[in-house]
Amino acid sequence: MPAVSKGDGMRGLAVFISDIRNCKSKEAEIKRINKELANIRSKFKGDKALDGYSKKKYVCKLLFIFLLGHDIDFGHMEAVNLLSSNKYTEKQIGYLFISVLVNSNSELIRLINNAIKNDLASRNPTFMCLALHCIANVGSREMGEAFAADIPRILVAGDSMDSVKQSAALCLLRLYKASPDLVPMGEWTARVVHLLNDQHMGVVTAAVSLITCLCKKNPDDFKTCVSLAVSRLSRIVSSASTDLQDYTYYFVPAPWLSVKLLRLLQCYPPPEDAAVKGRLVECLETVLNKAQEPPKSKKVQHSNAKNAILFETISLIIHYDSEPNLLVRACNQLGQFLQHRETNLRYLALESMCTLASSEFSHEAVKTHIETVINALKTERDVSVRQRAADLLYAMCDRSNAKQIVSEMLRYLETADYAIREEIVLKVAILAEKYAVDYSWYVDTILNLIRIAGDYVSEEVWYRVLQIVTNRDDVQGYAAKTVFEALQAPACHENMVKVGGYILGEFGNLIAGDPRSSPPVQFSLLHSKFHLCSVATRALLLSTYIKFINLFPETKATIQGVLRAGAQLRNADVELQQRAVEYLTLSSVASTDVLATVLEEMPPFPERESSILAKLKRKKGPGAGSALDDGRRDPSSNDINGGVEPTPSTVSTPSPSADLLGLRAAPPPAAAPAPAGTGNLLVDVFSDGPAAQPSLGPTPEEAFLSELEPPAPESPMALLADPAPVADPGPEDIGPPVPEADELLNKFVCKNNGVLFENQLLQIGVKSEFRQNLGRMYLFYGNKTSVQFQNFSPTVVHPGDLQTQLAVHTKRVAAQVDGGAQVQQVLNIECLRDFLTPPLLSVRFRYGGAPQSLTLKLPVTINKFFQPTEMAAQDFFQRWKQLSQPLQEAQKIFKANHPMDAEVTKAKLLGFGSALLDNVDPNPENFVGAGIIQTKALQVGCLLRLEPNAQAQMYRLTLRTSKEPVSRHLCELLAQQF
Repeated sequence: MPAVSKGDGMRGLAVFISDIRNCKSKEAEIKRINKELANIRSKFKGDKALDGYSKKKYVCKLLFIFLLGHDIDFGHMEAVNLLSSNKYTEKQIGYLFISVLVNSNSELIRLINNAIKNDLASRNPTFMCLALHCIANVGSREMGEAFAADIPRILVAGDSMDSVKQSAALCLLRLYKASPDLVPMGEWTARVVHLLNDQHMGVVTAAVSLITCLCKKNPDDFKTCVSLAVSRLSRIVSSASTDLQDYTYYFVPAPWLSVKLLRLLQCYPPPEDAAVKGRLVECLETVLNKAQEPPKSKKVQHSNAKNAILFETISLIIHYDSEPNLLVRACNQLGQFLQHRETNLRYLALESMCTLASSEFSHEAVKTHIETVINALKTERDVSVRQRAADLLYAMCDRSNAKQIVSEMLRYLETADYAIREEIVLKVAILAEKYAVDYSWYVDTILNLIRIAGDYVSEEVWYRVLQIVTNRDDVQGYAAKTVFEALQAPACHENMVKVGGYILGEFGNLIAGDPRSSPPVQFSLLHSKFHLCSVATRALLLSTYIKFINLFPETKATIQGVLRAGAQLRNADVELQQRAVEYLTLSSVASTDVLATVLEEMPPFPERESSILAKLKRKKGPGAGSALDDGRRDPSSNDINGGVEPTPSTVSTPSPSADLLGLRAAPPPAAAPAPAGTGNLLVDVFSDGPAAQPSLGPTPEEAFLSELEPPAPESPMALLADPAPVADPGPEDIGPPVPEADELLNKFVCKNNGVLFENQLLQIGVKSEFRQNLGRMYLFYGNKTSVQFQNFSPTVVHPGDLQTQLAVHTKRVAAQVDGGAQVQQVLNIECLRDFLTPPLLSVRFRYGGAPQSLTLKLPVTINKFFQPTEMAAQDFFQRWKQLSQPLQEAQKIFKANHPMDAEVTKAKLLGFGSALLDNVDPNPENFVGAGIIQTKALQVGCLLRLEPNAQAQMYRLTLRTSKEPVSRHLCELLAQQF
């Protein structure tokens, strides 16, 4: 080993690392580490004071041992002592140890903060940077509270060195991301924005990152940055590679700063100042022009930097969507990349063109590349590129090219990757419906979809075609003929049998005149598929058979023979058996007139928006809205759009309020809960499998809580008498709720199960059920660490007068929670009268000797005690008028914070607790609900009406109850969910 100097090399550390690397086994490594730990511990506890070099060396060894995966429980104080050293290397090691090992709740945090304050005040740029790096690395709320006011001052101080400004900007960015409320930028805003004019490019780069993050929350405060960003971008774009030598990367001047500036400009609309806008347009044109120039280097780094700026420029052009010339030029530039040899460029070009296709200025330019995109769909090796090609074909589709695109996508579907087949099916179904010129083409397309990829045709797709055929008289005969021919294939998909059974049962009489499709032939054809189908499809076919008896009396004897067969009347499936018995009796007892009335043709379905598009948006994710919703480009395309999907009676669709966690299933056999792993502590709680968990049997209301957990009391009220209730601490004994407490509470307004809180130490899960004015909640506390929690004490606190409004009885939990283990706490809840504030959950314990505490808002809100109420339209309006006093109504008009999806909205309203009433509101897009809030003292009736405005992305919510505070509180709770 070469000789190293004592000052910097730390020979002892090098020898120790060498010994560890030379260990032949894990046991040998542990033995060597234990020996070293014992030596270090003796040195730290010895009578002889250690010099700075020795402290640094031993702290480095501890840090290395920790990085190998071993726990370190001493040496923290020595590391803190290193912070007071005047030697850079010693101070650096001290900060490094603290950044990695010291917990934000450590008892040493005050000493650390004092050392950091001393270094920040020292005006030594090296020491200041080390302190700022430590603050950013730890990033805790405590450090944010201690230094959030000092860092902006350092950032804008005139005498701060450039390196310090860079570190201060990035440190402030880290604190803002961790705790936005701690960064007061009001007085510093203008001076921070002015950093964009700084001479040092590193300072500008750090400042742009900070401003981009800050302006997303407060865009008006930082709007002056637009002109400065344009000015700085103009200077970079127009400069030669020799002008910014220190920041030129492979002949591209300041590529990272250019990209950051372009992203910052995407946070704002186009500049209103004509001079600034003109200068920005000139910059964008310059970037597009440079993309056409021959490359100055053959190195891949040159092309990567150049293309990064180009694609960010195109993103800004798309964001503005106001410069037709730039949009077309951007489209042409992307078109050149579609045939580039680099796969990543082809992918990015396809992705960007998807967005360009939605612009009225560039849509026609995008369509000129249709052949190239179709070729990419057929020949690309990478499935992700093929998927982007399919997205682009979908985005560029309009009336003029719909048939070509749909036929190409159908052709590709035969060989498409299984991962994207369902998405392709949805897109083909949407395009065929949206741009259908004649309905026969639409029917052919959907039947082809089922033939080619039947397994991937969801219920929404074939429901939709049935709805359209039912609503359109001119296509019913063609649909019956086409589906009859499709069923003659030796092997046809079960979805085709479903569609054929429904259409022939409704409109088979339209083709019965042809001997080749006479009634007996139709019945024989359908019945030949019967034994190959699932129970749901067989049930649908039985419904078709009884329809045939009404349409074709000559088939009555044959069909009755099938229904009378033992295979049907004694079928093991109760649904099939019941249908066979009822249909046989109906056909035998009912007169012809009665039979015709009962089995008359399905009426047209009400016109509503198709849910296929909503399904595709959910599949693509929240960022897919612009690419999927291309209605502004072709506003006249309303051929077949609208209409709900018919749901045949044979298909059972679970209600959105269904008990997805199995709470109402039969109780599983008692078993000891399996120990949870530290990776996912609540997996056994929220899984669908037969885990040992509390379950609610389908018992009457008065016995709701009596079957939750053996041994059980005899009545629900007895559940509230805990033999050993835990005394609640007073509100003054606990700290304030965590900053995100309200956000966490809002997540549970419309659901009862999930993860309430999680940090690096603890995970808290909730599972609850409410019935009338009673409820039971299970809290699951998971220790995510390998260290045991001591003195673990979760308690429920009633702030204010809540004790008289809500009774919460808790059961004690174990005072120790082992590492990686989970404990459960049961809460029995009774609503005494209406309340506005939730109870607080205070959790206290000791971790590694340090006290830990947190306070959360328990997810118990007044809507949990909703009893859904069904009522007719007349009763609803009568009750609505009775609740017409001003104090009984609460109304709120607010902007949508989430995508406006009708199915999601319906699920949230059902989760909120009210019953949804159909055919009450004259506008079918509105939602009307009713329910009763059950308390021990009284019942509070509640009516609600939610009016979505998709065009304005707004909601109007109106609630009327018999108590004014309840109206306002429910209105606030529900409005936050949308």
